Amino acid sequence: MALSENPESGSVTEASEASETPDGPARRGRVRARRAAVMAVPATLVAGALAVLTAEGALGVQFAISGMPFTVTATELNGTGFEQFGGLDEMAPGSPNAGDTGGQVLVVTSAIKNATLTKLCQSVDLGGTNLLITAGGGAEKVSATDLTTDSTELTGDAAFNNIEIGNDASTLTKAGVKGPIGVFSQQADTVRIANLRQTNYATTAGVFKLPGLKLRFSSSGC
Repeated sequence: MALSENPESGSVTEASEASETPDGPARRGRVRARRAAVMAVPATLVAGALAVLTAEGALGVQFAISGMPFTVTATELNGTGFEQFGGLDEMAPGSPNAGDTGGQVLVVTSAIKNATLTKLCQSVDLGGTNLLITAGGGAEKVSATDLTTDSTELTGDAAFNNIEIGNDASTLTKAGVKGPIGVFSQQADTVRIANLRQTNYATTAGVFKLPGLKLRFSSSGC
């Protein structure tokens, strides 16, 4: 790959070395092998660093949001390993939902290592109708690992255990996610929110289990 990126310098050097030694083809092979090994070292280190950072949560999963907010409600959320900090979500270039925001939405990111939700409801206003999703209304609750939500509004009756307020977001440790350096944040060992209601622009999870899932169109949302 290195040779294809810089064909002129590579071919000139190899040709001169081959002409000066009787075993030209073998010499070229050794030169190519050494150069390939040298060029592979930085790429391997970068790939390894990215893998470590992703595993540690220092790099979040990034995607272009649609710019359409959706509502999420639950009668109760319980979580272990809670973090919260400010962020900025980006819409795809040219999104018709950008309006006068420039395609950016200021959000509060909430991260929970392990969460359960009772009577989950999610709805998206499509203009005249709503796409409605419900789950966890029976004996088995909705469960999620490595759950993150990007919200512009969150309400409910909340209780935290061992909460820390005012952390730098880049130093968070409870949920395995790290926010931008210099950003105000908070974290706690556990969180409980009754009568949860969120206006979200994005949600991600490592595992998301929705028992009793039902998807349908409805004249009303959550």
